[in-house]
Amino acid sequence: MNILHTKKHKNATSVTGVREVVLWKRDNLQQPQPDMLAEEVPVALVYNGISHVVMMASPKDLEEFAIGFSLSEGIIETPADIYGMEVVPSCNGLEVQIDLSSRRFMGLKERRRALAGRTGCGVCGVEQLNDIGKPIAPLPFTQTFDLATLDNALAHLTDVQPIGQLSGCTHAAAWLLPSGELAGGHEDVGRHVALDKLLGHRARAGETWASGAVLVSSRASYEMVQKSAMCGVEILFAVSAATTLAVEVAERCNLTLVGFCKPGRATIYTHPQRLVGVK
Repeated sequence: MNILHTKKHKNATSVTGVREVVLWKRDNLQQPQPDMLAEEVPVALVYNGISHVVMMASPKDLEEFAIGFSLSEGIIETPADIYGMEVVPSCNGLEVQIDLSSRRFMGLKERRRALAGRTGCGVCGVEQLNDIGKPIAPLPFTQTFDLATLDNALAHLTDVQPIGQLSGCTHAAAWLLPSGELAGGHEDVGRHVALDKLLGHRARAGETWASGAVLVSSRASYEMVQKSAMCGVEILFAVSAATTLAVEVAERCNLTLVGFCKPGRATIYTHPQRLVGVK
């Protein structure tokens, strides 16, 4: 049985990361129709000539991804630890070639994970159970957010998903200003990659994105909490649920974790004191 006709058609859109294909739909199995699929490609992060990790990702905003991943994994402390970057095609995907400071590169080599198998799950490639999770300094309580403004942000979350609007196949991560306005965001086929892209963008934005919160379109796994906390994010909103480990990590590192964010609805798991409108 034919499920998907993989013959590529000329792109009908200028949006990077989506491709037009021909397929069949239930309402008309006899007539093939054009539709859009999100691209998913291997992206290697190469530090000073050594490949450290390969992630499956949407082929866009890769410099932001490299900065965000490097920050959230503790490879760098600030974007200034990266002297230069270049995105280049490789035989099977893309490479982000990163020129890392000597001090940071020495630290990376000491704890470098195995390249093969390191994926968005956050555990594959870890050598032993003790390596799961990172020590995170407790976050300060400097941020507040009015839950009354959350619905407007949720209504505009798809604005940062041009690929998702065409294909229905991406996760989103956005930065909310204290006013509830969406300052910007990123999308990716991988939820962790979308978050890393956002964290990289925020690091580049500096003071203009210093205050606010993260909103993600996915569930909140422990690694989403860990990555956010590593980058100093105090409030994380997720459209879906949180896991038990995510809640435990959020509690320990003083992160305000909120799940099931829907119009008129939100479930606060940890540290509600940052939120206005919580009785």
